[in-house]
Amino acid sequence: MEGSMRCCANYVPLSPITFLQRSAILYPHRLSLVFGDYVSYTWSLTLQRCTKLASSILNLTLSPLPVVAVLAPNIPAMYELHFAVPMAGAVLCTLNTRHDSSMVATLLKHSEAEILFVDYQLLDTAQGALEILSKTTTKLPQLVLILECGQTSPHISAPPRTLIYENLIAEGNLEFEVRRPKDEWDPIALNYTSGTTSSPKGVIYSHRGAYLNALAGALLNEMKSMPVYLWCVPMFHCNGWCLPWTIAAQGGTNVCQRNVTAEGIFDNIFRHKVTHTGGAPTVLNMIINSPLEVRKPLPGKVSVMTGGAPPPPEVLFRMEELGFNVIHSYGLTETYGPGTVCTWKPEWDDLPRDAQAKVKARQGVHHLGLDGIDIKDPVTMKSVPADAKTIGEVMFRGNTVMNGYLKDLKATQDAFKGGWFRSGDLGVKHPDGYIELKDRSKDIIISGGENISSIELEGVIFSHPAVFDAAVVGRPDEYWGETPCAFVKLKEGQSATAEEIMQFCQNRLPRYMAPRTVVFTDLPKTSTGKTQKFVLKEKAKAMGSLSKKKSSRL
Repeated sequence: MEGSMRCCANYVPLSPITFLQRSAILYPHRLSLVFGDYVSYTWSLTLQRCTKLASSILNLTLSPLPVVAVLAPNIPAMYELHFAVPMAGAVLCTLNTRHDSSMVATLLKHSEAEILFVDYQLLDTAQGALEILSKTTTKLPQLVLILECGQTSPHISAPPRTLIYENLIAEGNLEFEVRRPKDEWDPIALNYTSGTTSSPKGVIYSHRGAYLNALAGALLNEMKSMPVYLWCVPMFHCNGWCLPWTIAAQGGTNVCQRNVTAEGIFDNIFRHKVTHTGGAPTVLNMIINSPLEVRKPLPGKVSVMTGGAPPPPEVLFRMEELGFNVIHSYGLTETYGPGTVCTWKPEWDDLPRDAQAKVKARQGVHHLGLDGIDIKDPVTMKSVPADAKTIGEVMFRGNTVMNGYLKDLKATQDAFKGGWFRSGDLGVKHPDGYIELKDRSKDIIISGGENISSIELEGVIFSHPAVFDAAVVGRPDEYWGETPCAFVKLKEGQSATAEEIMQFCQNRLPRYMAPRTVVFTDLPKTSTGKTQKFVLKEKAKAMGSLSKKKSSRL
């Protein structure tokens, strides 16, 4: 058909680096980055800094598609590298700041990173990783030290040949021609999974997927132009849910902070008139349990996207009471972070408070960047009935699903078996099409032939007034197969007994779903706020069986 062939004018590979270039034109004097009393950058200056940094990065790399690793908290440099690295034609690999030297060394070796940018507070971890690597290879990544903002010379002992971040920018070429991807499916980032259920895998993101997920992020967060976003989500996690690129697309202001504390959250919201933020339910828990003396009045309704684990209804109640609008999303590293949103419907406004919270805790429907999400039988690949009862596996399909796992063809093929990405999460589909998680496939508790959702049980335990945090796993049992075992952390100054927690659950759930064991303890967490259930499972296993296997003889 005449005119059907694409030409250079109407086909330009999609890439989120164009968002920065546009905002520098549209919002040149608007604040792009603020960080305490140290940093106050505009979008024009941010483009200049990223362009010069990109030219320096290119001069330090050798391969056609080099990997550049970063080990840093939510500081301005971390934000700038989300643009400078792809602008240099390289692949960004953000590393978990809680990893030890051994894990950092493992990931550097697996990714074959050519450069490692490291924040000065994490220099010891990086040095330890390089020492481990030096025992097996002579090809070590070039170390670039990020000092406190504005500093150009280290006040700490750094290894020989270490370069300084600000010097790379100062010496960079402002006339550098930004490298755009030749193909929008080229990788822009490499993200390692959190390893909550297994060893981390390297998840490959494309320019196209990042572009689409960033735009979807603006819709998910109900962001108008020029939002003010407070960084509580780690930028190393799914590239901050792709929001570094979203904020640039909207010409917003990024409020950076090294550490996430309740005091810092309220101070920054009040000081910078924050409109949006986000975080795992642990961040929400931190906010609602903050001391009264650190709280400050909100400048207006602050939208908070939460994900990573289903928020208990009680947490949603209390966030709303404080003036936050909670947007519940769900996704995985393999889906660029958020993949669904529980879009609120006006007809739900008249529901009782408890019913509203239960609806809001659902994972909802896929966002506009995805082709679809479904609950399927993992064997037949048929969709389960939309009856809110039949359990199946949550599956994704679309442009904002990973390209695959780095150097792991089998895991990639297994993940996409049947033409959909298999999440490993179990859920149900409601009659209105909204999905609701019930558990990870490995976390569902089967007791006496009954399936017990740890998520549902955790939500009930959370509603106990003395409970600060809770997680439920299966405790092996000789008779029942498994019984629910609850690990509970109480609020400071509060008290409760195991019997009280069990009775509280029995009053609100079928008896078989109530925990048979309650352990009061701190819960092990990943850096993204997910409970490390594999640790708790080992503890439950070590407890042994509650009941003895009953004889089969009459």
